[in-house]
This record gives sequence, C-alpha cells and structure tokens, in this order.
Amino acid sequence: MGTVEPSLKTEHPPHAGKCKKVSLALCRIVTKTLLFLLILTLSIHFSSPYSQYSEPTSRQMTVQEIALVLQREAKGLTEVSMMALAEAIYEEATRYDYDPKFLLALISIESSFRTSSVSPRGAMGLMQLMPYVAQAIAPQLNIEWHGDGILFDPLINIKLGSYYLNQLIRDFKHPELALLAYNYGPTYVKSRIGRKEHIPLGYCRRVISLYQNL
Repeated sequence: MGTVEPSLKTEHPPHAGKCKKVSLALCRIVTKTLLFLLILTLSIHFSSPYSQYSEPTSRQMTVQEIALVLQREAKGLTEVSMMALAEAIYEEATRYDYDPKFLLALISIESSFRTSSVSPRGAMGLMQLMPYVAQAIAPQLNIEWHGDGILFDPLINIKLGSYYLNQLIRDFKHPELALLAYNYGPTYVKSRIGRKEHIPLGYCRRVISLYQNL
C-alpha cells in the first residue's frame, strides 16, 4: 500500500494582500498630490505679472496709445520724455476718472503740445495755466513753488492742470461748463450765468470734437 504524502499548504503572511492594497492607494495619493503641486507652481509662474511671458496689461496698452498720439502730435520730445509724459497723462486721467484722450485733446487745443508755450494773457505750459492759479493750488498737491518757470515742466504742468480741471468740474457740476471756466475763467462764466447771458461754446466744441476724433 502506497504512502500518501500530506499536501503542503503555502500560506501568505496574515494581512499581506491588504497591506499591498493600502500601499498602492497611498502611492496614488502621493503621486496625484505631487502632480497637483507641480501644475499649480507652473500656473502661478506663467500667470505672474513679472513673467516675461505675461500679456500686456490694460495700463501698458493705454500708455502706448497715448505715446503714439504724442509721437504724432508733439514735436521736440525725446523718446524718454515722451514715455514719461504718456505715463503722467495716464496717471492723472486715472486719478480724476478722465478718459486719457480727453486730456490729450485739451492739451492739444491749449498748447499744441508745446511745453514752453505762453499765451498772450500769460498762461503757460502744456495745459496753459495762469501762474497765479497754479501757485494757489500747488501747496494742495505738495508741489514746492519755485517761480513761474516750473510751469514749463510738463509733468508738473499736467499734475496742476488736471487737478484744477477737476476742481472746476466739482464746482460747476457740469463738464462743459467746467471746460468753459477752464478757458475763460470761473469768475467770467459764473457772472454770465448769473446774468443769464449766453456763453460762447466754440472752445468747448473744439475740445470735444478733437477728443472724439483722437
């Protein structure tokens, strides 16, 4: 009679399959986490405003548009001064909620973009400010007054002129009346209004027409 050998059973260590499944699950979680962090890092890098691949901002595009108008209309400006002037016009327009093209139109009508322009009445610079008006408002903008000559500095002139126009708009509550007051003087405009007399609108119409065509 032959001997029957007992069958041998190969047993896995207890819970080995379960541990393997847990390890695989953890590996997947770690891999997904690392992949997520990598994608997040790359997206932050390429969307950063300091990245060389970032799109031009609205501000940069507007400044470039202003500079193109200056390049076409303003004579005698260097490339550096042109860009500085474009930046200043943008900043002051933004500060007082003007369309930059409106300021460009006003400057064009007032001085034809000549920084050293002086009117027969004595108004000076790009925005044709009377020295006594500019001197009165300079302290409100922390600008030190060193004499009438500072009105030939285009950056200071635009700062003062934009502020003065904003004061007139707040005073007269109407952009067209403010423009007329800028040109004729607020006292003259108020006196005409007080006497219910007609105020010439030619100046105002010239500025608005040019503004619409810039």
